[in-house]
Amino acid sequence: MRSKSFRFLLSGIFLLGVALNSGFQFSEAHAQDTPNCAEPTTQSEMTECAGLDYEKADGELNAEYQKIRKVLKDRDKASDDSSDSAADALVASQRAWVAFRDANCEVAGFQARGGSMEPMLVSSCLADMSRKRSEELRNLSEGF
Repeated sequence: MRSKSFRFLLSGIFLLGVALNSGFQFSEAHAQDTPNCAEPTTQSEMTECAGLDYEKADGELNAEYQKIRKVLKDRDKASDDSSDSAADALVASQRAWVAFRDANCEVAGFQARGGSMEPMLVSSCLADMSRKRSEELRNLSEGF
């Protein structure tokens, strides 16, 4: 007759094996769930791809913003002028722009309000506006 601790150990090993196997299957399923954004075929994939596109555009926007903010901070330090700083003006304008972008893209989502396309429309708008703002900031930084 086997002891209780041995049976407990065996059941623990079994449960660990089940958990590891489930995790492996989840990883495989997750890898298969990554959409082909070159040719999305379902609304779910289109929405996910629009979200990924927005993440990329937002990353690029943040990089451009940080670049010009550094340029303006350096310029402010070198300036003898004690008036308003260019970096502070940039921060204020960016905050206002983000509020505008978010509100504007919420309106764009109303084209399919409550439908499965709404998040895709919002994400696509956010990505498009973010790319345009990145270009604006890039052009602005060329002037300094």
